[in-house]
Amino acid sequence: MNPEDLRRLLEMVRAGDVSVAEALARLKFMPYEDIGFAKLDHHRLLRRGFAEVVLCRGKTPEQVAGIARRMAAGSGTTLATKASPEVFEAVRQAVPGARFHQPAGLIVIGEPAPMVAEGYVLVVTAGTGDIPVAEEAAVTAETIGTRVERAYDVGVAGLHRLLDCKDLLLGASVVVAVAGMEGALASVVSGLVDVPVIAVPTSVGYGASFEGLAALLGMLNSCSPGVAVVNIDNGFGAGYMAGLIHQRTGGGR
Repeated sequence: MNPEDLRRLLEMVRAGDVSVAEALARLKFMPYEDIGFAKLDHHRLLRRGFAEVVLCRGKTPEQVAGIARRMAAGSGTTLATKASPEVFEAVRQAVPGARFHQPAGLIVIGEPAPMVAEGYVLVVTAGTGDIPVAEEAAVTAETIGTRVERAYDVGVAGLHRLLDCKDLLLGASVVVAVAGMEGALASVVSGLVDVPVIAVPTSVGYGASFEGLAALLGMLNSCSPGVAVVNIDNGFGAGYMAGLIHQRTGGGR
């Protein structure tokens, strides 16, 4: 139940169109719904402005499908992250309107939230191999109601590619910088813009990259101010944070 639904229900009770008993029946799953293997936080939509997000990794396809069915009924628009095609097939059967962004491993149930701010978030990647994590960030931000622009494969091995995007960079309210290997892209971007940069280390790389640890440490040790770092491959976290910052600032610069 979203804030508008709750407001409408309370107004109907006040007008006498809905009885107190019926209203209580509609609210019985607040603040959460216990379905045995999970307790679904339907109240989160009212507290945070967006429904609880489902992490698919570690859950069976049947469990994800069961959660998705109840979340769609109780909380509306829902995201499920780190999903496989097998998990999506189970969800699609439970919620026919579900959509799968396969490169990002992201399932979207329901329609994106309406955009509430002008401007845009920019998602950039160092390489093509970083795109799946970047798309997780981009689609997440779009789903919570944020316009997103993309600039992919603009890493530090060819700075002219990044500089060709200077208009996009300078127009963004937040930049999400996604990179593996040594993770240098975030520092370079932060040195060029006057807005928050959310750095996302990826597990793309080999040898001494240690599955993203080198990029994580490099980003955490950035000498450029204004860089915040999320966990390895956490595109969802970056996209959600970027969307919140963008909306709270009205997309302004």
